[in-house]
Amino acid sequence: MKLMIDYVRPYFGKMSIGLFIKFTGTIMDLLLPWILAYIIDNVIPLKNMNRIILWGIVMIICSILAVILNIVANRMASKVARDSTESLRHDLFKKITYLSANQLDTYGIPTLVSRLTTDTYNFNHTIGRMQRMGIRAPILLLGGIVITLTLDPVLTLVLIAIMPLIVATVYFVSKKGIPLFTQLQEEVDQLIQVVRENITGSRVIKALSKENYEQNRFMRINDTVVKAETTANMTMSVNSPLMNLFLNTGLTFVILVSAFRVNAGTTQPGVIVAFMSYFTIILNAMLSITRIFVLMSRGLASADRIQTVLETEADMLIEKKDEISTEQHIQFEQVSFSYYQGQKILNEISFSLKKGETLGIIGPTGSGKTTIIKLLMRLYDIDRGTIRINGKNIKSIPFEELHSLFGVAFQKDILFADTIAENINFGRDLPIDEIIRSTDFAQADEFIDSLNAGFEHRLSTKGANLSGGQKQRVIISRALAGEPDILILDDSSSALDYKTDAKLRNAINNHFHQTTTIIIAQRISSIRNADHILVLEEGNMVGYGTHDELMKINEGYREISQSQMGGDKVAG
Repeated sequence: MKLMIDYVRPYFGKMSIGLFIKFTGTIMDLLLPWILAYIIDNVIPLKNMNRIILWGIVMIICSILAVILNIVANRMASKVARDSTESLRHDLFKKITYLSANQLDTYGIPTLVSRLTTDTYNFNHTIGRMQRMGIRAPILLLGGIVITLTLDPVLTLVLIAIMPLIVATVYFVSKKGIPLFTQLQEEVDQLIQVVRENITGSRVIKALSKENYEQNRFMRINDTVVKAETTANMTMSVNSPLMNLFLNTGLTFVILVSAFRVNAGTTQPGVIVAFMSYFTIILNAMLSITRIFVLMSRGLASADRIQTVLETEADMLIEKKDEISTEQHIQFEQVSFSYYQGQKILNEISFSLKKGETLGIIGPTGSGKTTIIKLLMRLYDIDRGTIRINGKNIKSIPFEELHSLFGVAFQKDILFADTIAENINFGRDLPIDEIIRSTDFAQADEFIDSLNAGFEHRLSTKGANLSGGQKQRVIISRALAGEPDILILDDSSSALDYKTDAKLRNAINNHFHQTTTIIIAQRISSIRNADHILVLEEGNMVGYGTHDELMKINEGYREISQSQMGGDKVAG
């Protein structure tokens, strides 16, 4: 509830006007049965046609005002819901953007997508409907009871007698329903995860003929969602039948008491007609209130999930200044790291690079190669040791300043549904000459020039309308653009042929003398000319030196080289 209040607070002025208009329109609705009773009991017996027409006109005016005012109020409510949800969605997206990699892993992408879409929709729906029904229904309920008290207190007391049963029903059912809707949203998160995996991996699924398997997997999670939704809705649906039962029971007693009172001459027929109209109004108001509780149950469950993300505290803070004087550009000092406690990924890693030097990293899958890059960029915090850039402990460097030092082509990088130029520029306002220059170095200029739209060629999501090699060259162009201080190529040339790979390495060597480069590769040919080569195995350093040194002293590296290039015969 606090989240809803916080995001609606800036619109309290507009809401107040809308609620006043809604209040006035609702009063117009409440007046109609009272006017009808007055006409029946006081105007018609006088047989004065002019007065009958006059009061008829009054009823028409009240009806028109009720319609117009309610429409205006509903439109204002929609605007408040739209604007508050827009603000919430912006803040939530911003918060998700700044979550650490560890926090993203903890939440999971599917649940964050669900909170940013489904939960914000529920928030919008709740805010909008609460302004419509949340004001109108209580006014109709209380106003109806007050007016019926003025018409006939005895009949009203019969109606009020069933109210405690209704209130108790709404309270206990809603108390049980809110946790069920929270559980439902968690199941929806799992559904989104399965759908996301199937869409992303559609080519693999088709290649392995696993459509039926994935359909069955989706069916299982879909059935779970259906069961959770059925349980939640069935629990909340108890409200309406019980309310109808209580209200219809009250109506039965009201009719019986009315018959006796009319026969006794203690009430008038017009009052009974008005009372029955108010009873219908009160009935509908009570049903609306039950729907409000259902809506609030879902909305509060979503708001709690959103608030959990918004209140997530940063787990990686900027520490006090820690700087030493050194000639080294990058230093790893006894660095150890584990994603999960007890499962060490890197163990006592140490190396140093001077500005402009190149480090090649090689090792089997799962040896921790990419993890070194993630730690250098401080996507995760190390467990032990120190990482320095230009003598500064990276924990003391502001994130924006730290990340601006890098040009990165990750192993599983992504291209966006935008033009090639904007995918390379990536919001950095680079001059077009710099973009063209980077594609020349990345060996991407030839295929880009062959496209009809050139740099304005629009890519599909994840660059699906490019080949693997073309995608890698665009990604490398993005990394090279802006001449970064530190260039990271994480197995980014795996889809390139040897000739293109060699041209790329020569371009980097010839034009990026002041850029410190880290290359992660599976090919010895991609790193053999590096100033230093780090060999990893199960998170441990098993070799460090130049290509020639490792060929002499490291059996594992030598075996890889011989299997790929037949020893040292192939030049880079």
